Amino acid sequence: MRRTISKATDTSIRLPFSSRNLSQTAGRMVSKSPFELKPKYADFQKVQASRPDFDPSLPITYSKTPDPAWKYGKGTSDPASLEKGHVEIDPSETGRPMISNYRLLVSGIPRPISFVSTVSKDGETQNLAPMSYFQIMDHDPPTFVIGFSSRPDRPKDTMKNLEETGECVINVVSDHFVEAMNATSLDIPYGKSEWGLSGLNVAPSKTVKPGRVKEAVFSIEGKLLEMKSLDYHGAGKAGKPFGSMAIIEATRFWVREDAINEAKDEVDLSVLRPLVQLGGIQYGRIRETFELPRPSLAKELEDKSSGLTNFLEDI
Repeated sequence: MRRTISKATDTSIRLPFSSRNLSQTAGRMVSKSPFELKPKYADFQKVQASRPDFDPSLPITYSKTPDPAWKYGKGTSDPASLEKGHVEIDPSETGRPMISNYRLLVSGIPRPISFVSTVSKDGETQNLAPMSYFQIMDHDPPTFVIGFSSRPDRPKDTMKNLEETGECVINVVSDHFVEAMNATSLDIPYGKSEWGLSGLNVAPSKTVKPGRVKEAVFSIEGKLLEMKSLDYHGAGKAGKPFGSMAIIEATRFWVREDAINEAKDEVDLSVLRPLVQLGGIQYGRIRETFELPRPSLAKELEDKSSGLTNFLEDI
């Protein structure tokens, strides 16, 4: 039965997940994804039980910057870092597995998470999946990119739906639904919806067909501008998979009422409480922060103690 989302109200809709014949279908799926990393713990539940409980009430706190007395030309606040050498790594070195580059990059680059909802071309299946190759690229117009790594057996469901329909919703991941988000990363067969697995609720969108995550503090409706192939070295000609990048323009923003200011131009970090993905199974929780204003050339030149005039004597 086809399910539609009414655009007239903000009533949540919970989609069911049918597991009928899932095991048989999964058995016919092609080889295991190379991006499935080996488990870090033999018994994660035992390890987790030894840790303190998650406290959602902990406030966002502000500290000073690492070096409040920093002046132009001073460099790092940790001189000891200069005593360490570096290891050179050639990403294209003969014999270096592709997965080694993946592990290196995800462990060394913190990534915001886009929780993307799409709909299949026939409108029958709603897909929901996290994408950690994601970033905002511009604000006028609001433009985002989502990266899709190569996969030998079939394209990712999100990519397929986005290519065929040109529409999606990007939901920012907050800590209060991280387990539900993680459940949708399960590699179930195409045509099965992840919404029921997550237990999350669909809220209606205004300019696109895919629904947004009701539990999300910040959601962005978007339309595909371009699906850019990343086949710069002819992998496709050799029969090998290659990555792609979706360029998306925002058409609507949705911000929870207690997270947006009166001017509708700032999201409250203490309500948003976003997560970033780190290496392996690690996530970064945004709780402690500091503020560092962007410098203005005119004002910095007025401040003779900043040390800037030592570098810009001709200005």
